[in-house]
Amino acid sequence: MQRNTVISICKALAIILMVIGHADAPDVISAFLYEFHMPVFFITAGYFFSLKYLHDETTFVKKRFKGLYVPFLQWSIFFLIIHNWMFDLGILNEQYGNWNGGVTHPYSWHQMQQNLWNMVTAMGGYDQFLCGAFWFFRGLLVASIAYLIIYKGMDYCIGKSERLASHRKLLAPIGVCVVMLLLAAWKTAEGLRIIPLIQGGYREIMGTFFFGCGFLFRKWEQHYRATWWITILFAVIVYLFSKYLTANMNWRSSFIQFISLPVPAICGFLMTYNIARWCDKREGWFKRFLVFCGDNTLPIFVFHIISYKVVSLLKIGYYDLDFAQIGCHMVIHEHAKEDFFWILYAIAGVGIPLGWTWCYQHIKKRLTPPSA
Repeated sequence: MQRNTVISICKALAIILMVIGHADAPDVISAFLYEFHMPVFFITAGYFFSLKYLHDETTFVKKRFKGLYVPFLQWSIFFLIIHNWMFDLGILNEQYGNWNGGVTHPYSWHQMQQNLWNMVTAMGGYDQFLCGAFWFFRGLLVASIAYLIIYKGMDYCIGKSERLASHRKLLAPIGVCVVMLLLAAWKTAEGLRIIPLIQGGYREIMGTFFFGCGFLFRKWEQHYRATWWITILFAVIVYLFSKYLTANMNWRSSFIQFISLPVPAICGFLMTYNIARWCDKREGWFKRFLVFCGDNTLPIFVFHIISYKVVSLLKIGYYDLDFAQIGCHMVIHEHAKEDFFWILYAIAGVGIPLGWTWCYQHIKKRLTPPSA
């Protein structure tokens, strides 16, 4: 049976947009893509949720921990170990930091221990200047397990009603999404926090909602008809929201930002899905690249920020800037609004991690003896 690669291409487009957004792209581009690029990851994850896990919770939880918690811990600890070394190399410094003026500092031995404890117990404590996207690992882990638990509870309650039981396969997933939206509305309206979750839980709640949207989309996918006109309409909707009701998955989102997010996020996913379907129909190197990219989003998540430093060296040389500006997070902000270095940053942020991944896989394949 031929593999369906459309969702892999969706993930590829989303990860490329994430890298562009982190590369100080022009405001109009950044605002547009931030409306939907992170929700796309949660939606594509929910797309693959199977009802068999309602009766095999252990397998699902083990897979989620293996695919999210383990790589989070592995790479968070790696960057924790090299954090102070990055200061010795000049990659990080206490002079230049993010666009808000914040900087990072070397860790004391106590701080390193505390960060390690935060990583293990709460999936926090990661290096913000080198691992800024790592919140996603925690967000998706919590969202996927929360979806399973709430879906199971919703399915049980609906199943006890003779009048509703026959519709449980539809009502249960819709019910989960509605509950998540109500919780997000309550949380943002009152400024509440889920204390055990780093950053308060907004990303996890909305992640659960979008995870559910992905599951529902797969149920109705066969009835969905993509056209270029509807794709353009979705793009226009996302653009209008990005211009007049800007929102994203910021953990400090207000109530207005919350109610401004679901519509452009879902429209953005459908736009991305439509483009992915178009790309999937055209065989060639571009499709192969997108599929490979979508199948290897992890190294891009982990290494795109450190890969930006290669371009920062070029920018320092081009503008004769202070070498210490290589420590800017995530990229050098000087001249960012007037040049096109964001394109080079995006190419490096995607290309360098994928290049190393391809080489590793190719060498590993050549060194692995053929099975008998």
